[in-house]
Amino acid sequence: MKNPNKKYVYSALAVLLVLIAVILAIPSGKGENRKNASIKGINAVLTNEMSDCEDLAKMEKDLRIFMQRWQIRGLELAVMRNDSLLYSKGFGWADQEKEEAMRPGTIMRVASVSKLVTAAGIMKLAEDGRLRLTDKVFGPGGILKDTVYTNHIKDKGYYDITVEQLLRHEGGLTIRRGDPMFRTRDLMNIYHLDEVPDQNTLTSIAVRKRLDYTPGKSHEYSNFGYLLLSMVIEQKTGKGYEEWMQQNVLEPAGCQDFHLAYNSYEERHPGESRYHMQDNDPKVPKYDNSADSVARCYGGNDIRALKGAGAWVCSAPELARFVASIDGKPGVPDILSRKSVQEMTAYSKDHKFSLGWNSTDPKKGWLRTGSLSGTSAYLMNFPDGECWILLSNTHAWKGPRFSRTVHNFIQQCRLRYSIKMPSRDLFTSIQ
Repeated sequence: MKNPNKKYVYSALAVLLVLIAVILAIPSGKGENRKNASIKGINAVLTNEMSDCEDLAKMEKDLRIFMQRWQIRGLELAVMRNDSLLYSKGFGWADQEKEEAMRPGTIMRVASVSKLVTAAGIMKLAEDGRLRLTDKVFGPGGILKDTVYTNHIKDKGYYDITVEQLLRHEGGLTIRRGDPMFRTRDLMNIYHLDEVPDQNTLTSIAVRKRLDYTPGKSHEYSNFGYLLLSMVIEQKTGKGYEEWMQQNVLEPAGCQDFHLAYNSYEERHPGESRYHMQDNDPKVPKYDNSADSVARCYGGNDIRALKGAGAWVCSAPELARFVASIDGKPGVPDILSRKSVQEMTAYSKDHKFSLGWNSTDPKKGWLRTGSLSGTSAYLMNFPDGECWILLSNTHAWKGPRFSRTVHNFIQQCRLRYSIKMPSRDLFTSIQ
């Protein structure tokens, strides 16, 4: 006679095997992020152990000393040579409160490095014949012609601003009377707004002011100019900036885990770091007037509203992969034509800023930096083919000037340890 409980035993065993498989799939160790099922591409594969190298132990000691000196909770370093990822590690904490160690695939806000991503999107549209860099941005013959904001333009110089001038920070826009991207509370109070202004409302407010110089005749750094470029992308594609950039620029570059940041810790993306201010940094009113006391990095400013000017989050190795896709080198297939890469990196003393890059001096390299409350980002593509990227999750009291400190530190590391970098390509681990 058959045992009637036999089928139940088999069923229980099947369930047990499934549970074991699930448990084995969960990363072990307190430092691992438990949301890896939502992390894609390079970030889901790379581990700190993959970059272990006895010859670089002294460099890693120097990194920890650097972190201690500047009170940095966590950072990532990625080193690429001729499109091959040689090294990628996280140091310190991604989220100390949750005992999550920094991994090479932890994503962080990269602030104005976002402008390089936006510039690549504009160049892609130009290659596809959907715009020209000489196209006017505003006005009846321009790209942004919505009367919601054009009705507020009094300075006719706005109608002369071109796409290229925005890319180069030569559009006549300045922050002499305050950066509209970081004055949300002030604008709400001045214009009696009950809600945070969306990009159309913000633009309608910003264009009421006169330009500070004739477009193309000077240069001043402008975050608002890169918000306008984000809007240009939306207008020309009929899609949201983030969605179109992910589908047409980032994913073709092999970057699966780029996202626009949210403002609060609770809204962070899977695998995203916690951000930190220095211990003595005072609390500030929230950008939307809803609270009187918040950490500056979590509500002091509307980070998400920056869009292509400063809102992307990514990891150091995926940022390296992105650079490899727009550098003209043969190792990783480029997403842009050689002509577009040359346009973006052309160096001229007539222009302070290159297209998306801070600078592309052929003797020094291609530089792109970024700084926001709670984070800093440094990317340097050197003339000898090496690219060093350092991201941190802690605000430095030097603010944007911290980039110079990072640059000097990276230069020292290159002199001492470049020759000790192993010959390998960690990008092949995802292929």
